[in-house]
Amino acid sequence: MAKIIVVKQIGSPIRRPQDQRATLIGLGLNKMHKTRELEDTPSVRGMINKIPHLVEIIEERG
Repeated sequence: MAKIIVVKQIGSPIRRPQDQRATLIGLGLNKMHKTRELEDTPSVRGMINKIPHLVEIIEERG
């Protein structure tokens, strides 16, 4: 069974570089305080590590 992580957007993409905005959209986040359940893969972890000031990991399951 794959591990699942719950990610919440805590920062606004306003006045952020375009690549950080694109990373948020790639994670499926685009509005403040929105959460997503994502599979815990190296690519998702890399995207989260690229914008740690905009997202936080709420929960890890599995």
